Amino acid sequence: MASSMWKGSISFGLVNIPVKLYTAIDTSKDFSFNQLDSKGHRIQYKKWCPVEEREVPYPDIKKGYEVAKDQYVVIEKQDLERIAVESTRTINIKEFIDEQELDPLFVEKSYYIAPDSIDKKRKKGKDSSSSSSTRTIQDKAYSLLVKVLHDTKKVAIGKLVLKGGEKEHLIAIRAYQRGFIMHTLHYLDEIKPVENIKEISETKVPEIDKSEISLGKLLVENLTSKDFDISRYRD
Repeated sequence: MASSMWKGSISFGLVNIPVKLYTAIDTSKDFSFNQLDSKGHRIQYKKWCPVEEREVPYPDIKKGYEVAKDQYVVIEKQDLERIAVESTRTINIKEFIDEQELDPLFVEKSYYIAPDSIDKKRKKGKDSSSSSSTRTIQDKAYSLLVKVLHDTKKVAIGKLVLKGGEKEHLIAIRAYQRGFIMHTLHYLDEIKPVENIKEISETKVPEIDKSEISLGKLLVENLTSKDFDISRYRD
């Protein structure tokens, strides 16, 4: 059974839907190699100061930002704590957009959003029928929004601060099967402009006649599948 990594609510206008966040990608299938010497012993890396030619113990290691060649501003732990964004328990929806407006280039990571409708331990004297009624309303609000996004083919755009507070994430929420998928998005200034790629920006578009275009379209049509089944592909 998967465990949630975050609990909070989706909020827009007067609507507030309690939800839980789960990672959508199974990283257990990933693998990596260890580096060994010729006798099969695993290699270790030491934190080494090339100026003083000595190993640096972990407590003496600090973080620094390079402002010029070999010139650094030391950032203390207290400095990071002061500028950390306060973690919130709310996904604030800012706007809704058409599905086709969300360019896959901006997608960073993906998560499932589930309704947080599991019964909590009832407090002494709490009416169980009231708790059940609240759950029904919350589940209905979740399912209603899933249905609305499916029917309208819209995507919700919002902001969220996850645990750690290092960054306020730009996020997109879209309907997926019976629930939601949330994507964290790259900000525009994190995307390299295509003009930076010399081979693309300086390429001259050649003359292409209609027969070549028709042949190209025919090849694409012959390889076009009506229903894309990704399970046919294996790593």
